[in-house]
Amino acid sequence: MSNTRQADATSRWRALIVFAAIVVLFLLEGTTRNALFSGSWNTALAILNMGLISAVMALGVNMQWGYAGLFNAGVVGFLALGALGPVLVSTAPVQGAWAAGGPRVILALVVGFGTLVLAAQVWKRAGRGWRIPALIATLVVGFVAYRWLFDPAVMAIEANNSASAGNIGGFGLPVLLSWPVGALLAAGAAWGVGKVALGLRSDYLAIATLGIGEIIVAVMRNEEWLARGVKNMSGIPRPVPYELDLQNDPGFVAKAAAWGLDAATASGIWVKLLYAGLFGVVLLVLILLAELALKSPWGRMMRAIRDNETAASAMGKNVTGRHLQIFIIGSAVIGLAGAMMVTLDGLVSPGGFNPLRYTFLIWVMVIVGGSGNNWGAVLGAILVWFLWIKAEVWGPALMHLITAPLPEGGLRSQLLGGAPHMRFIAMGLVLLLVLRFAPRGLVPEK
Repeated sequence: MSNTRQADATSRWRALIVFAAIVVLFLLEGTTRNALFSGSWNTALAILNMGLISAVMALGVNMQWGYAGLFNAGVVGFLALGALGPVLVSTAPVQGAWAAGGPRVILALVVGFGTLVLAAQVWKRAGRGWRIPALIATLVVGFVAYRWLFDPAVMAIEANNSASAGNIGGFGLPVLLSWPVGALLAAGAAWGVGKVALGLRSDYLAIATLGIGEIIVAVMRNEEWLARGVKNMSGIPRPVPYELDLQNDPGFVAKAAAWGLDAATASGIWVKLLYAGLFGVVLLVLILLAELALKSPWGRMMRAIRDNETAASAMGKNVTGRHLQIFIIGSAVIGLAGAMMVTLDGLVSPGGFNPLRYTFLIWVMVIVGGSGNNWGAVLGAILVWFLWIKAEVWGPALMHLITAPLPEGGLRSQLLGGAPHMRFIAMGLVLLLVLRFAPRGLVPEK
């Protein structure tokens, strides 16, 4: 019992220390101007906002790995699906797009899904000698019907005002409504992936999710009718005011002058503060729900399954069913983060969904923070994101200092030229140090 109390106290103190370090770093970023810090609250708040969104991503991964031991290597795919939520729900309708091929696309998707359901039933019910031929025939007929419906509809939508649109458009609804839709899109994909892959061993699950994540991103790049593909989708509505509107508001300009700021700087800070408040509320609600779930009988069951699947199965627990459950919940949280991210950026760019940033770095955040501990994952996400951003600035400064004794040109020029890429070395070094001196993370699971 005393060891448990000591571990709890250590975890609390570590959480407070990490939180204090994060606060100090952001205060230095906002108030101190030198070679290491920008001295700009606009920059500090921009880093904070993306850090809060990264914390939501890390929370979703922590649910899958920390609660159930599921290795999801396709985080970027579920994030990309979540990003579709604001596009399909909140962007303005495209004139003529729905009439050009909307109903036929919906019918094609229904036929495609129905084909998969029918194929599953054929596999279950057909006799042993007829099972494979019947399955192949069902899939071939369903695929032909799907393409017959889908291809002409997509071509018609992409030909509709292709210069400025060429996509199906949205419903023009408030953007906050699109966030849960993004979560539902990711959850639906997770259900399909989980039904196929969760019966596999953990290493095969990692390979399967890695491939599926890349497939999702590839589909978003190539299906222009959905979100304009590589042409990018801009003009995502915002839940906060625009900076130009604030700068044209005499009342806001007067308040900015009273604060000793020009209107441009004050508007940027105010908008980022509103975003930070909105993202912070979402993150706190998710942490509250995650903590309640973790401390409930369901959470204890999940950790028992994670620690010993064989024993849990012997006690009558449906291991695969519970894995599917947590995989869907974690993916929904990741999808929610994707919807929040494109709302912040105002842009969907499929080419920007980089696995290094949106899979590897999220895993680094969870491992550094402490897998299995929700607060640890969140604090680790914000800290690692700050270091990831500042490493691009600190790398050249450090390299200038190291190479100062060297003569101009040659090795010195080569080292200085590669300095901006030191963030990759920095993240690897951080991960190695944490794994060496705090293998369970900075804020370990109790």
